[in-house]
Amino acid sequence: MPEEFRRRGISPAWAKANKGGHPVDCFIEGPSFDKDGNLYIVDIPYGRIFRISPERKWTQVAEYDGQPNGLKFHPDGRILIADYANGLMELDPGSGNVTCVLPGRNGESFKGINDLNIASNGDIYFTDQGQTGLQDQSGRVYRLKANGELHCLLDTGISPNGLTLDKTGSVLFVAMTRDNAVWRMPLTSQGGTAKVGRFCSMFGTSGPDGVALDNDGNIAVAHASLGQVFLFAPNGELIARVRSAAGPTCTNVAYGGPGGKQLFITESSTGSVLVADMDVPGFPQPRL
Repeated sequence: MPEEFRRRGISPAWAKANKGGHPVDCFIEGPSFDKDGNLYIVDIPYGRIFRISPERKWTQVAEYDGQPNGLKFHPDGRILIADYANGLMELDPGSGNVTCVLPGRNGESFKGINDLNIASNGDIYFTDQGQTGLQDQSGRVYRLKANGELHCLLDTGISPNGLTLDKTGSVLFVAMTRDNAVWRMPLTSQGGTAKVGRFCSMFGTSGPDGVALDNDGNIAVAHASLGQVFLFAPNGELIARVRSAAGPTCTNVAYGGPGGKQLFITESSTGSVLVADMDVPGFPQPRL
């Protein structure tokens, strides 16, 4: 992040809850590309949305009273935000206005939604993480259907975070940060889920955070304390690792660039956006 946008020496409310009250100049997350190749990211503690052009020019699109965590583009062109403090939000990039789409369920606020993924039919999947963990295994995964119906698919999550559908749209992969694992959630024809299991188990003081699917159906998993992104084949085999060139806090990932073969990584401890070329010959190593 350019120096002009960093807020030095400030300890916002988010930092008091998540960083022991230490000053935080930014904490970027939620990378997502628009149709013109601009990369959008969020700055959680200061409620800001940025647009980074292909020429690497940063523009602040919005600043509002919230804690934006995830951001995705809907097939109908809307920009949707998973906001920990306010719920599911929508951004108008022209005016910078951010409005609430869904503040909670059945009259109750969410625990604190974290990330979202949007199916090709317009259904929105999102995680409700809050402060859940091994001490409170009540994190939720929701689906907001295109017709407005809201369904809770899972309510026993251990800090549900980033999520993505597989290429068929029939399986949901959810990073469970405090479980240090990615869960596999098959979606049933009746609209629920069954036979949920651990797709992979990991390690470290934090855990898997944002995830993204590549053109071959492999799943890139950003790890928030190991400074790496792990690439898993659809069968769960670890086939590659990308090591951060900056700090250890790889929070989220998105594919972009020519042919969608570059992996863009938010490294939040330094406020950096890293880029890895994933089409280098021999990477990942071919599997026999």
